[in-house]
Formats: sequence, C-alpha cells, structure tokens
Amino acid sequence: MDQFETDVMVTSSSDIANRRREFLRLHETGCFVIPNPWDVGSARYLQGLGFKALATTSAGAAWSLGCADGQQTREMVLGHLHEIVGATELPVNADFEGGYAADPQGVAQSVHMAIDTGIAGLSIEDSTGDAANPLRTIDDAVARLRAARLAIDAAGGDTLLVGRAENFIVGRPDLDDTIVRLKAYALAGADCLYAPGIHTPQQIRAVVQAVAPKPVNLLIGSAGGLTVDEAAALGVRRISVGGALARTAWGGFMRAARAIAEQGRFDGFAQGAPGPEINAFFRKDAQTRRRD
Repeated sequence: MDQFETDVMVTSSSDIANRRREFLRLHETGCFVIPNPWDVGSARYLQGLGFKALATTSAGAAWSLGCADGQQTREMVLGHLHEIVGATELPVNADFEGGYAADPQGVAQSVHMAIDTGIAGLSIEDSTGDAANPLRTIDDAVARLRAARLAIDAAGGDTLLVGRAENFIVGRPDLDDTIVRLKAYALAGADCLYAPGIHTPQQIRAVVQAVAPKPVNLLIGSAGGLTVDEAAALGVRRISVGGALARTAWGGFMRAARAIAEQGRFDGFAQGAPGPEINAFFRKDAQTRRRD
C-alpha cells in the first residue's frame, strides 16, 4: 500500500470532530450547495471545485455497484460511507434512506453504525417502499426519528440529523401533510428538514416558514429549476442534487454505448471530457494530499 492509498483510508477522530463542527456551522446562516458524489473520483473532483460539504446519493452509489436504488443492504451502504468519508476532507452527509431497519430500535442501531463511519450528518426518510402504501404513519415516522436522535445524542450529539418527508416523490404531493410531517420531525429532534420534490417558490417558501428557524434542504435534480441565489432568497439553507450528477454521467455513457451497439457509430465520444484534463486534476490532487 503506498502513501496516497493510506492517506485516503485513514481519518482521525479529531478530523471527524472538526468536520462535524464545520457542517453544523454551515447550517447556521446563508445558503450552500451540497453536491452528491457516487464514488471516490467524483468526491475528489467536487472537493477540488471548492464545495464545502458533500452528500452521498443512494441512487448513484447503487448504480455504481450494479444495483437499483433501494436494493443496497445496510452493510453495502456502510461500506460506501467509509469509502466517501475516507476520500475527502469535507463533511459528508449520508443518504441513509429509512435507516435500514424495520423498527425504531433497528434504526438506532443502524445510526450508531453510520456515525462510526465518520459522517457529519444523515437523513432518515418516511417512505415505505410499498407502492400501495408509500408513506409511514406520522407516529411511526416520528418514533424512528426519535430513535435516530437518541442514537446521535448517545454518540456525542454532533452528527446532524435530517428529517425527510417523501410525499412529493412517492405520488402523494400533499403540501399540507408534508408540512405537518416536517414540523413533527423537527419536534422529534431533526436538525434540518427536507421535502424532496417540492419545487415552486410557493411550496418552498411555505416549508421554510413552517419549520423556521430550522434549516431546510432543497433538492434541485433537473435542469431549469431555481438558481442558488433564487433558492437563498426563499430562505433555503442548503441545496442538494440527489442522483442528478450520477444520472448526467450515466446519460453520456448510455448514449455513447448505445450508438456503438445499435449503429456502429462512435459519435457519442465527442461529448466526453478530455483525458489529459482529468489526469491533470488527479495528479495535482494527489500531490496536494501528499503535502497535507
């Protein structure tokens, strides 16, 4: 194992504590973008662009392992969190889906294990995965958030907890119910609130006002949405992109590969990033890590 590989894998407890403090500070004022890498290379590149924090994407991570989103086991996700935390000096927020457990006690155990990877924050969502009944009851979802909160507090309390109301992405776009859920999750101990799928200024403003002064995460996962400045003006504290960057990469790959398979053409390569540019970034990045 060479020195660079060792540096990627080893993260001290003081480094983790510092990242968590910085992550909490980022949520106090202003608006920041927390993009979602899916592997070591994408994490390093995003850090190199100057972003202040990163968030994992369950979808992007799953696709990189040949799985559909939602098919990863808890062990697979924990391994991915170790990898991303070890790949960057930035705080990392974990897309932790529903906590990878059937009951609140199991959620608490999963959260303990996630904290041990060195993450600075994690989200717990209220979807069930059942198309016929896609949302947990509020009481059930609150019990799971409380279990996550207790697990975080038992570990020192410095890991940020995000409560997610999934109404708008599971086919139940009820803003009133979304707000009731988010307010309940805030009372249950969530530090940041998140309703993926809301997108109009009216929806965003209503959510921000309902859970104030707690910060709100906004998902912008498609082209043509709000700018960072516009989201900030609505009171959004942080913006994530979910699987959008991974989907963008997959889009280019799929178009180029299909052109070869179906037409015998290589035109798709025209949109590819120059290899020398990619190599130059990673050479410089490796040198920086060795100096540090």
